[in-house]
Amino acid sequence: MDPQEIQHLHEWIGRTETRSDLVTPVPIAALAATLDREDPPPQPGDPLPPLWHWLYFLPVHRQSELGTDGHPGRGGFLPPVSLPRRMWAGGRLEFVQPLRVGENITRVSRILNVTHKQGRTGELVFVLVRHEINNDKGLALTEEHDIVYRNLPPLGEVAPAAPPAPQDAAFTRTIRPDDVLLFRYSALTFNGHRIHYDRRYAAEQEHYPGLVVHGPLMATLLVDLLRRHQPSVNLTQFEFRAVSPLYDVAWFRIHGKPDAGPTYKLWVENAQGGLAMEATATTAPA
Repeated sequence: MDPQEIQHLHEWIGRTETRSDLVTPVPIAALAATLDREDPPPQPGDPLPPLWHWLYFLPVHRQSELGTDGHPGRGGFLPPVSLPRRMWAGGRLEFVQPLRVGENITRVSRILNVTHKQGRTGELVFVLVRHEINNDKGLALTEEHDIVYRNLPPLGEVAPAAPPAPQDAAFTRTIRPDDVLLFRYSALTFNGHRIHYDRRYAAEQEHYPGLVVHGPLMATLLVDLLRRHQPSVNLTQFEFRAVSPLYDVAWFRIHGKPDAGPTYKLWVENAQGGLAMEATATTAPA
């Protein structure tokens, strides 16, 4: 990327976007089914589980506005980074009060930073976005969202092995991803990115060995694991970082263990024992 393009991307710092939505029950029931939960049907006033706000404020770009990868065309609120691969690299969330079924909610988003770096695999551009979500009572949660853009690897290049995952979990669940799971999550989040459901595109255009498991889906599964094993605590903070990609060609495991104080360490392990995602959850008594 030339200096002029990088400078142009910096012009997006400080841009804001405001969107409104209604916490409706059908997406909640649909995600519960996708995660294989036995939750009762959501009722007005029920709290929205942590991270399930990703079911709302969905991008509703017209079909003609989408690029060949299924994402909206570059520009608009997010800067028009020319690097072809876009990935959800991680995030940090603070839960102030629960969102509830039936509430009107508003999200204010701001571009905090755009950073260009030279990594060991090539150029990288990081975009940092901050979201603040409010209901009628005020601020409900804040989220910092890390997006990374990078080049496609040369065809046939072997990706480096992921670092080894910890082996001291206190609770574990095995996930067997398939194209149905990935399609359902893409549909629920109205995510048109073809790497999650179009196997031919993923292999031929972006050189992946299979369909890519969504980063937000992995994070959602980690929080769901904590909810299953520690149902008596409330999540107050959550931080996660994607370490290496996962594909639908093999099972993966999600793990957790208590850490110091009110925190838990959570992570995702691929079928070869490598680390795919790591997270820290801070809790409070219910």
